[in-house]
Amino acid sequence: MAIQAVSVGKGRAGCLFPPVGALAGTAATDWLGIFAQHSHRRNQRDAGQALIRQVGLKSACGLFDNMERNMSPVTIIGGGPAGLMAAERLVQAGVAVDVYDAMPSLGRKFLLAGVGGLNITHAEPFEAFVSRYGARAGVIRPLLEKFSPDALRAWVHALGIETFVGSSGRVFPAGMKAAPLLRAWLHRLRQAGVRFHVRHRWTGWDGSGALRFATPAGERLVHAEATVLALGGASWPKLGSDGAWVPWLTARGVDLAPLVPANSGFDVAGGWSAHLRSRFAGQPLKTVALGFTDAAGRQHERRGELMVSDTGIEGGLVYAVSAALRDTIAAQGAVTVRLDLLPDWPPARVAAAVAHPRGARSLSNHLQSRLGIRGVKMALLRELLTPDELKDAAKLAQAMQSLPLLLSAPRPIAEAISSAGGIRFEALDQNLMLRDLPGVFVAGEMLDWEAPTGGYLLSACFASGYAAGQGTLAYARGE
Repeated sequence: MAIQAVSVGKGRAGCLFPPVGALAGTAATDWLGIFAQHSHRRNQRDAGQALIRQVGLKSACGLFDNMERNMSPVTIIGGGPAGLMAAERLVQAGVAVDVYDAMPSLGRKFLLAGVGGLNITHAEPFEAFVSRYGARAGVIRPLLEKFSPDALRAWVHALGIETFVGSSGRVFPAGMKAAPLLRAWLHRLRQAGVRFHVRHRWTGWDGSGALRFATPAGERLVHAEATVLALGGASWPKLGSDGAWVPWLTARGVDLAPLVPANSGFDVAGGWSAHLRSRFAGQPLKTVALGFTDAAGRQHERRGELMVSDTGIEGGLVYAVSAALRDTIAAQGAVTVRLDLLPDWPPARVAAAVAHPRGARSLSNHLQSRLGIRGVKMALLRELLTPDELKDAAKLAQAMQSLPLLLSAPRPIAEAISSAGGIRFEALDQNLMLRDLPGVFVAGEMLDWEAPTGGYLLSACFASGYAAGQGTLAYARGE
């Protein structure tokens, strides 16, 4: 039964009643019969008040407070943070929930995110937090206002897991790992009545509108009055988020932005030499700055740490500007970034150190002793500068603080930490329901937004899942 509740009574003594018409065909009880007897009254509020007078407020409210449990189950497709949060919001309201996932177990990408320490959110001020979502900050803000970073931390605490704030402001669960949190969460959801169906790969809709699932036992059809799609984007497909849903929604006329890699590494034009790749791939470049000009002429400059990969560069510093790098490459074909290997050194001091007589010492020993340049930083200088530039003290000093590196492409989306693109917010109403598919809600990375690492990705996934659950509840109630 879809509930379109109205308040009857005042203050804490009030309760919710469904529309009189919703009772048609319901197995009669004395109370329902009494309620139906009064259905000739002007509206359901009058009928409800009449029922209260006859059987008492407590008994009447008790009947209808539990009526949501007779609603048709809501189907949620995707067992990651967004889908599970939608399930939790619904089951807390007494709605039956079935969660379907293609993988043999739930939350696989969530567990991977916790391998190096689960960065659940960030402790910076709210306005700064919202700004991390760039062009989509305006549509992400309402979601975060409903389920804020502080609310997320409180939710983790309610699972019996403490959190702490790291030196950079990032928030982690005690123990740093995702597995204890996921175990506690799934246990709570099962106890609340959520039903999980693994190895159920969604394959779209059939001609009647039923949801189609490929299972080890064959195709299964599920008829759902309300559905939450939370299948993720297209990064790490081996963990379940493979973007296979794109053609099914496109065929239904849903407005989609192309899925592209976000928080990804980038390839160096022409690749590294065999020497650098074999000796230094996987090594970090610590305390460096990266700068470039994007396709719109905006200057970008950030400090941090990155890593030399087999094909180019990756790591936190790169991820922080990956959206601008990706879009600039898409517009221009390539982008030149400049690395400052000594961001804390004044240029004059670097020039003086390089020009200092080195006697019989090798260039490597000289730069190591005077400037601390060694290992992968020295290898990059040899990789990117000509022999003549290495011999020219002025040019070498300048290159150390503005080393040009031509990037030609982002790494494939399957290797990216997350993806951008997906269902445009313009295709959704304020409750995250698809305008062209009533009763179908969307959450998580299926939506067209992106954010850097640092807790922002998970925060928006949780918040959008909460909002989709809330929206689905409102839809089921007929609001």
